Amino acid sequence: MAFKKIDKENWGRKEYFEHYFSDVPCTYSITVKLDITRIKEKKQKLYPTMLYYLATVINRHAEFRTAINENGELGIYSEMIPCYTVFHKDTETFSNLWTEYKANLDDFCAAYEEDMLKYGKQPGITGKPNIPSNSFTVSMLPWATFEGFNLNLQKGYNYLIPIFTIGKYYQENERIMIPISIQVHHAVCDGFHVCRFTNELQELINN
Repeated sequence: MAFKKIDKENWGRKEYFEHYFSDVPCTYSITVKLDITRIKEKKQKLYPTMLYYLATVINRHAEFRTAINENGELGIYSEMIPCYTVFHKDTETFSNLWTEYKANLDDFCAAYEEDMLKYGKQPGITGKPNIPSNSFTVSMLPWATFEGFNLNLQKGYNYLIPIFTIGKYYQENERIMIPISIQVHHAVCDGFHVCRFTNELQELINN
């Protein structure tokens, strides 16, 4: 994993970044419905499959890999990996796990299963230690569907990495749909980028 620092003075997004990061700090979220009929028809495991698809589209586009690192430097990670929540029924709490990204779906799902087997029952907020800095957060709420979801982050105006929340899937006519909320920072990501992301995510699921 590499982190390439951004030369802000020669960065085409400098004006937008400074406006939405410093002048008018702005984050926003959008919730969309995805058609996951194809995933269910193929009897794929929903959570790891969605994690793989999310990571695949994120790794196509720099705006979803832009971050401020531990040294306070603005830059772009060469690759992002998913950090995701797993629920513990016995304590009604969750833990964060992460899985290295693999370019092949089956390889990623196999790595996910290994992590679940090794760390899935670990108590505490960090189930798998040493969460990498080049990770993005995904939560699954399989108990309810929703039409809107928003995170209120006290220090969110300094956090540039996208956050995803997936709800309960449901049937709509003859299709199986699932809501997903995407929270981003306007300094690095405009509405166009989010819409392109969701369109590419749907295309990936379909194909």
